[in-house]
Amino acid sequence: MTDAEDRKPQSDEARMAFTPPAGIEVGDSESETTSEFALPQGLDVPQAPSAEPEGSAFSTPSWYGTADSPAAFTPPNGIPQVSLTKDLPWQDRMRTMLRMPVAERPAPERMPRAEEEGPAVPRVLDMTLRIGELLLAGGEGAEDVEAAMFAVCRSYGLDRCEPNVTFTLLSISYQPSLVDDPVSAARTVRRRGTDYTRLAAVYRLVDDLSDPESHISLEEAYGRLAEIRRNRHPYPTWVLTAASGLLAGAASVLVGGDVIVFVAAMVGAMLGDRLAWLCAGRGLPEFYQFTVAAMPPAAIGVALTLSHVDVKASAVITGGLFALLPGRALVAGVQDGLTGFYITASARLLEVLYFFVGIVVGVLVILYFGVNLGAKLNPDAALNISERPYWQIAASMLLSLTFAVLLQQERSTVLAVTLNGGVAWVVYGAMHYAGEFSPVASTAVAAGLVGLFGQLMARYRFASALPYTTAAIGPLLPGSATYFGLLSIAQNEVDAGLVSLATAASLAMAIAIGVNLGAEISRIFLRIGSPEKRRAAKRTRGF
Repeated sequence: MTDAEDRKPQSDEARMAFTPPAGIEVGDSESETTSEFALPQGLDVPQAPSAEPEGSAFSTPSWYGTADSPAAFTPPNGIPQVSLTKDLPWQDRMRTMLRMPVAERPAPERMPRAEEEGPAVPRVLDMTLRIGELLLAGGEGAEDVEAAMFAVCRSYGLDRCEPNVTFTLLSISYQPSLVDDPVSAARTVRRRGTDYTRLAAVYRLVDDLSDPESHISLEEAYGRLAEIRRNRHPYPTWVLTAASGLLAGAASVLVGGDVIVFVAAMVGAMLGDRLAWLCAGRGLPEFYQFTVAAMPPAAIGVALTLSHVDVKASAVITGGLFALLPGRALVAGVQDGLTGFYITASARLLEVLYFFVGIVVGVLVILYFGVNLGAKLNPDAALNISERPYWQIAASMLLSLTFAVLLQQERSTVLAVTLNGGVAWVVYGAMHYAGEFSPVASTAVAAGLVGLFGQLMARYRFASALPYTTAAIGPLLPGSATYFGLLSIAQNEVDAGLVSLATAASLAMAIAIGVNLGAEISRIFLRIGSPEKRRAAKRTRGF
């Protein structure tokens, strides 16, 4: 072949710009890259680490760190400048934060991250739930239980936690940031008991945990909590029985009873208390325990009437009812409703209703048989209560004292609550008997002073307000109105009985609302530590 023939193109393919030069091997694969951006063979270029698989827009970026994360949400008006004074009780500080929206809560001072240097998050949540269980089982309000749980979590660096308390269930959730998975735990409250000494010990533990100067490890906190659970009640059983009898006797003096009535009411209440302990040992529900405990005082009152003894049988029965009326649960239920915990409030008030129905059944059974046997019980005796101010003040203080013993209070708080009960009765008597105010208004004002004094003492001692308020409202409980309503129903005067029972319900609500209002007034006029006034939660108003 000549040179001219060699230089002559043999086809159009020979003239293509992408034809590889002679001597370059071409692979047979159809996917051979021929782009000008392809790297030449043999060139070693360091490759970047393989990217993470593509996921959701909400997946956490590899460069993100929660320690240096910016604020997740900024309200339209900006984040307010809030400063909580450290020397105030932890209850006030934690309650103020709980009532704020989550986005407006002030961030705490920088603390070690719980995931890296602190205790394990599940153990902190478990101890928080155990503390909340003791408080809720002891009769504390739902908001105060949440405040205590919030304080425990923040003391260990878990600032983004949300406690939730209902009547029988406690739960808490902790989320380190918006991009981390939350950790949740729950605990059920199955048994309830009245022991204000244990309640005060739990409050001291929470106070120590909230103190920045005391560094209590999680193991030490668990040890103190176990010791609180193992502690026995401060008063033996026979003291409680005697206190129940003295309470009924003091209540009978408040409604006009004499020495015979005092002794009769005392014996009836002690018999009822022993029968209730017997039923509790057999595993009967509390409804039947209240039913059985209400029968002996009513039976003694009817027996005295049938024996034609010149005593006020109504005072005997009324004194026995004072020892059974669930004032503690009533105050806690109304307080939960006023603070926005409607589910817990409904459950507590339903519990009070069941206890009240049990008392009604027990008394009505005895009164029905007594009326059929010819007992002359006079419902109009309620209008002839003699005014004996000195005896009634002494009886009110004795009633508060014995009520405090029944609540298993610490001996250091008994004197204060006794004086508080005496002051409450003085205010009630001055308004109702001397000033001729309605019993509902007089009861509300007296209960408000009880709540105010209890809250002030709680703030002074960094403790719960229940030991200073619950026993002090004992003299104000509507025992006589309840009895005369039941008596009218037993004598087939249903309308008059319902009116009297409605009066008793009004007095009970006045007590509960007064106690809560007195506590709120103390928080309004005493400095909480925030330069801004706490805004109330917005509720629905029909739209």
